[in-house]
Amino acid sequence: MAKKRPIDYTNHLLVYLVLFFVAANVSSQIIFRGELVTVPDLTGKTFEEARAELALKKTSLAIVGSRLDGRYEQGRVLSQEPGPSSRIKTNRTVNIIISAGTERVAVPKLEGRSLEWATQEFRNAGLRKGRVSQVHTSRYPAGRIIAQQPPAGDSVGRGAPVDILVSEGAWEPKYIMPDLVEMNEKTVVRRLDELEFQVTEIHYSYYPGLGPGIILKQTPMPGSRLQKRSQITLEVSK
Repeated sequence: MAKKRPIDYTNHLLVYLVLFFVAANVSSQIIFRGELVTVPDLTGKTFEEARAELALKKTSLAIVGSRLDGRYEQGRVLSQEPGPSSRIKTNRTVNIIISAGTERVAVPKLEGRSLEWATQEFRNAGLRKGRVSQVHTSRYPAGRIIAQQPPAGDSVGRGAPVDILVSEGAWEPKYIMPDLVEMNEKTVVRRLDELEFQVTEIHYSYYPGLGPGIILKQTPMPGSRLQKRSQITLEVSK
């Protein structure tokens, strides 16, 4: 009768050990991968928005500084570390720098000033001219500023626009310029003077076939709208 060979447990033990370490290695890699998350882009978000987004990734948020920046309003995220799309473990902290807003400047008082003065003052103060509206009023001479928005003394961001309302002076009736060509100069000038219109310039030139004192050209042209303060020029034959 043949003798039974003893069972060699050494090889079986080696197989079990190899399988154990392989399984442990695979498990550790799966666990390791599960602890990694992708950092979202937080730029431009508020602190609360950024914190809520990171909470979904099981990571936290910390403000480490702030600086002036005109691109984003105060409290918005300017930069972050680690950056967007970085891979980090959960429970890590993402550090952010937030915007302190733009530099603040005081709005100057413009009421009663000319539009030209205000334009220069805007440059000096780091502001810019916004919308310009006009209205007739007897309170201010034509060209003077009546009101502004934002008001004088307000603190606004550098480069902000300032809207202004400008006086056109007291309301004046408007007239239609008649056709004066071929009319007598002296008759026309006398009548315009009686009506309080201004003939500011008269130019004389020769014109074949016409005697002296006949109107050849006029400015404004016939049919134009004019006011009593409008300037009128004539060209007259001599």
